[in-house]
Amino acid sequence: MSGTGVERIPSLIPLRPLLGRPVTLVRVAFAVLLVVAAVFTPGFLSGISLFSLLTTTAFIGCVATGMTFITLSGNIMSFSLSATLSATTVIFVSSLSWGLGPALLLALVFSGLVNGVQGWIIGYFRANPIIVSMATLALILGVASLLTGNRGVYPQGSELDILKGRVGPVPIPLIACLLLVALTQGVLSFTAFGRRLYMVGSNSRAARAAGVEPWRTVTIAYALAGVCTGVAAILLASRYGAGDMQQGNGYDYSAISAVLVGGNAIQGGEGSVLRTLAGALVIATVQGLLLLHGFSTQIQYLTIGLIVLVVIMLHTSGEGS
Repeated sequence: MSGTGVERIPSLIPLRPLLGRPVTLVRVAFAVLLVVAAVFTPGFLSGISLFSLLTTTAFIGCVATGMTFITLSGNIMSFSLSATLSATTVIFVSSLSWGLGPALLLALVFSGLVNGVQGWIIGYFRANPIIVSMATLALILGVASLLTGNRGVYPQGSELDILKGRVGPVPIPLIACLLLVALTQGVLSFTAFGRRLYMVGSNSRAARAAGVEPWRTVTIAYALAGVCTGVAAILLASRYGAGDMQQGNGYDYSAISAVLVGGNAIQGGEGSVLRTLAGALVIATVQGLLLLHGFSTQIQYLTIGLIVLVVIMLHTSGEGS
């Protein structure tokens, strides 16, 4: 008996953690499926397609990096990041007459301030983050409509050319995104604010008992989300040579999708910007594949929505088991 059953039991033990994590298994299977689909999709591996993929990943990645701070703080997501992004493109392009440097600064300050105020309201008054973001979305769209008449703003000079080129084969937006990811991941991993953010997102009451003021942490988290969104706005305005209130459409949806697909906990307190970057690459790849196969934007949204729904269901079932 010792030569048969008892000796075989230990060989099964290493499989238990893997078999007990359906999220990991599904991710691996989906990654393999995505790679196979990419290889067998005509034109996907062409230089133009890959350049477009990396650029799209950069745009989504910057907004999703900001969304990560909001999700980690325990406030799920913000519906207003797309409107903030659009408004920031208008602010940025409109202020280029003062020079590229002042325009960059003004765009980042504007975006950070708009989101920081939301974070203060949510943190200090303990307001519902979804309702606050929806109210902000309406305010931004209403004010922008009055001021711009729903017309785009276009630069007069060539200041934006430096931000839409490439360094060798690598698009500048991707370089900017990777630098942003490295910086923000450093903030999360090596600063006192990062530790407080994880603590507040995990349990705000315990954080308060430990001497941490949750509202301050939430305010900073939202402000950083705004700065990251401002970076995306600058890159988008440079890419398309305009500031327009339509440019940010769909980016909040893509951003939260990247955050969740990357494996960050929707309830907050667990995750990283590196995970989000991986999620942004997945979302951009799915969008690119669907586009090359001729599917409409609506079908792309539907497909990504189904992917996110499956991820949430797997996370929920994993927590309950």
